[in-house]
Amino acid sequence: MSSLLEVPPLALYVHMPWCVRKCPYCDFNSHAAPAQIPQREYIDALLADLDVDREWVPQRELLSIFFGGGTPSLFAPEYIGEFLEGVRARLPCAPDMEVTLETNPGTVERGRFAGYRDAGITRVSLGAQTFNAEQLQTLGRIHGAGEIHRAVDELRTAGLHNFNLDLMYGLPAQTQQQAVDDVAAAIALQPQHLSHYQLTLEPGTVFYHRPPPLPAHDETWEMQLACQALLAAHGYAQYEISGYAQPQYRCRHNLNYWQYGDYLGIGAGAHGKITVGERVVRTERVSSPREYLLRTPAQRLKEQRDIGGADRAFEYMLNALRLREGFRLSQFQARTGLRADSIDAVLRRACAKGLLSQADTDQWQPTELGLRFLNELQEMFLPMPDGHTPR
Repeated sequence: MSSLLEVPPLALYVHMPWCVRKCPYCDFNSHAAPAQIPQREYIDALLADLDVDREWVPQRELLSIFFGGGTPSLFAPEYIGEFLEGVRARLPCAPDMEVTLETNPGTVERGRFAGYRDAGITRVSLGAQTFNAEQLQTLGRIHGAGEIHRAVDELRTAGLHNFNLDLMYGLPAQTQQQAVDDVAAAIALQPQHLSHYQLTLEPGTVFYHRPPPLPAHDETWEMQLACQALLAAHGYAQYEISGYAQPQYRCRHNLNYWQYGDYLGIGAGAHGKITVGERVVRTERVSSPREYLLRTPAQRLKEQRDIGGADRAFEYMLNALRLREGFRLSQFQARTGLRADSIDAVLRRACAKGLLSQADTDQWQPTELGLRFLNELQEMFLPMPDGHTPR
């Protein structure tokens, strides 16, 4: 196995755990912000995390950085800039490194995007979710449609033209026309990238315990098809199950996830995946912001575990099968260290079910049926009870 394992590209995920208010559908590690966010202390803690993790990846170049949350835009531009300076002092960075900041339209202050641009942000992801006022209220969002438009205007004024809009569909009591209207409103703002994903009721959320009235499964599927047709008509190509982009604007950071690349994960509750020699290592840090700040860098590392071969195969497919173009067997070998023939029987069964197709000797991709029933396709690669790759 080890002779096939190669070192993949490297990214950095930075978790900023605070938001103005927790949304009822959100299962991310996010916490209502205190009156004063400890920005100075948190940035220092992030860089201390990086000092620990960079020992795993000496002299490996970063291709992207992603600030996720929570609401990272609650942090002032000067702190984001200071952090990015600290990153560059610790690790080599690609000359065209993609640096994404997630933002909430309701937290955007006039002129602040210019500060983020100067700090080193090259791409922004705006959490619009919907343009419908009633549904924004149902989702617990702190912004209205007007704030979305103003945020986009601010981005353009600042010269940050590479931005994503997050949209959800299958919202409580949503009709197909309302879902299409949301996509049309987003397209009118001319983002380079759109993330369009279905609302799901995740365990531990308010919506999970008190479910709102959601559209039926078939209705949601029709919504998705109608929205996809509109996106395609305006030049947004679907490259991932929920990702649509204009040419040359695919999110490099997310693509690295889907192709089973490596990423350091720092900040409260952050996860990482690192290839070290013959090992693939998963890391996880403590999730409570308070505990995170109280502990030493070593104590913040809640978990560090090696991923076995069969689990690597499943993890790889859990990610790669989200891509419309699928995966190359040669990349599967390089990223997992497993022989291509170790999954041959599963590939054949998936093809027989109409969930997977073979483009050529190296390329496999999910069919339209496979994308619709993606969970079923991914589950075919779950390890056997004895820990072996399924055959």
